[in-house]
Amino acid sequence: MGNVILIGFMGCGKTTVGLRLSYRLRQPVIDTDKEIEKEEKRTISDIFATDGEGYFRDRETDCLKKLIESANNQIISVGGGLPMREENRKLLRELGQVFYLRAKGETIYERLKDDTTRPLLQGNDPLTKIRTLLEERDPYYRAAADVVITVDGKSFQQILDEIEENVT
Repeated sequence: MGNVILIGFMGCGKTTVGLRLSYRLRQPVIDTDKEIEKEEKRTISDIFATDGEGYFRDRETDCLKKLIESANNQIISVGGGLPMREENRKLLRELGQVFYLRAKGETIYERLKDDTTRPLLQGNDPLTKIRTLLEERDPYYRAAADVVITVDGKSFQQILDEIEENVT
C-alpha cells in the first residue's frame, strides 16, 4: 500500500481522520500545513498576513514536491486550498491515492464557527463564505480525488471503515 492522501475543505476532518487512520493502519501521518509552519517557523495565519496567500500556495506546491521524494506508506493530510492548483492535483495523484472528505457547508460552519485561526473565514457571514468557497472548490477536489467520501452525519469509525474499504 502506498500513501493515503486526505483532501477537502477546512473543517471536514482531514487532520483528525488522518491521525486516527495513522493508528489504524500503523502508518505515520504528515499534515502539509504543519510541515509548512515548521519550515517557515511561523503560523499559517502569520504567513497569510505577512506574505499573502500566493506565497503560501507556493509553499504548498514545494511541500508536495518534497513529499514525492520522501513519503512512502504514509497518511498525508493537505490544506483545504492545496488542490485548487492544477499542478498540485497532478502532484497529489503522483504522491498516492487521494480521498476527498466531502462535507456540507452547515457541517463545516458548526465545526469552525468559534475558530479564529482560519484566515479565509474571518469577517461577516462565515456560513455564506463557506458555501461560496465549497461551491468553487468542489469540482477541483473531485478532479483530484480517487475516492469521494461524504462525512456529514458519520462517525469517525464509519469514515475510517470507508477509507479502509477503498484503499488499494
